Amino acid sequence: MKAIRLRAGKERSLQRRHPWVFEGSIAKGRADAGETVRIEAHDGAFLAWGAYSPASAIRARAWSFDEAERIDAAFFERRVRQALQFRERLGIDSDARRLVHGEADGLPGLVVDRYGDTLVAQFGFAGVERWKAAIADALLGAAGLPRLYERSDIGVRRLEGLPEQRGWLRGDGPTQLEIREHGWTLQVDIAHGHKTGAYLDQRTGRQRFAHWVQRLGCAEVLNAFSYTGGFTLAALAAGARQVTSVDSSAPALELARAHVARNGFDPHRHEAVDADANGFLRQCLDQGRRFDAIVLDPPKFAATAAQAERAARAYKDINRLALRALRPGGLLFTFSCSGGIGAELFQKIVAGAAVDAGVDGAIVERLGAAPDHPATLFFPEGEYLKGLALLV
Repeated sequence: MKAIRLRAGKERSLQRRHPWVFEGSIAKGRADAGETVRIEAHDGAFLAWGAYSPASAIRARAWSFDEAERIDAAFFERRVRQALQFRERLGIDSDARRLVHGEADGLPGLVVDRYGDTLVAQFGFAGVERWKAAIADALLGAAGLPRLYERSDIGVRRLEGLPEQRGWLRGDGPTQLEIREHGWTLQVDIAHGHKTGAYLDQRTGRQRFAHWVQRLGCAEVLNAFSYTGGFTLAALAAGARQVTSVDSSAPALELARAHVARNGFDPHRHEAVDADANGFLRQCLDQGRRFDAIVLDPPKFAATAAQAERAARAYKDINRLALRALRPGGLLFTFSCSGGIGAELFQKIVAGAAVDAGVDGAIVERLGAAPDHPATLFFPEGEYLKGLALLV
């Protein structure tokens, strides 16, 4: 078994069960891509079993902190089974859910979502790439399902020295699937849709938005960065008289229109606008158009902390526009999915936007990813989605 030894003082994060080892922390030792290594402190004491990644700045990621544990096919069967058992305890009201959430489930770099009877997986790290066949077998065996589609067409694989890959890994079938969420029916494209096909992490957010729209009696609602209209359906189901979906993707807007019709809502209550969200909000302000509720769920502006300053300006601008476009007493649901923007910084950004907009805002709820996307005590980076529900 190969080993890597850390520099003195660099063992503390692993002792706190944080699973990442950065290149600069390693004093000596190397291995092939994805190969299991013994990670040692500077004095040779065992810290963890991990997978080595020679091309990545995160040079190793820990599989286990138990020296007696073997990293083999049975290990992945256990971890997958534990992840699925955890989701069963949550009582999720949907036939689509996250089954494996990377480091939070002790499987760094692996994301697996279930859409009906089909699994979709992303292998984002050299370790899970090396064990791909065993992981695929473990997933289908534990879930009792026949099909597994791979969506490893993600940029992070380039940092691992891995090519992007997409296609059927086990079985085959349609890639246009239908799922159920909160009583709504949604269409998902697992081959070309965002992430693995849908934003399952916002399942709870959509439910909470429906709650507040109904409770506050919001009549006119704007869903900015609407994608295929999940928050649009939430607002319509909650009784909003008129909902506007804004996105720069015409195919996504077409699917949003289809979702409105498929779920039995009057199409006249829905307007789909192909536009840049910032530009649309500026146009609304120029025209004196205002809303009772606005959702801001933009794409990732900052993947790392190094990009936070530029991203902060973008978040501040869109939130300032939205706050100005709300009627007094209006509701803002605002989100950041940027790993480089923490919850405290995000609140400061929105507070700055409120100052510039000349409004005050009360936080009535803090928002995050659905519980099948857990963040653990030992890996705060997993808490990537953060949001605020504000009354202006």
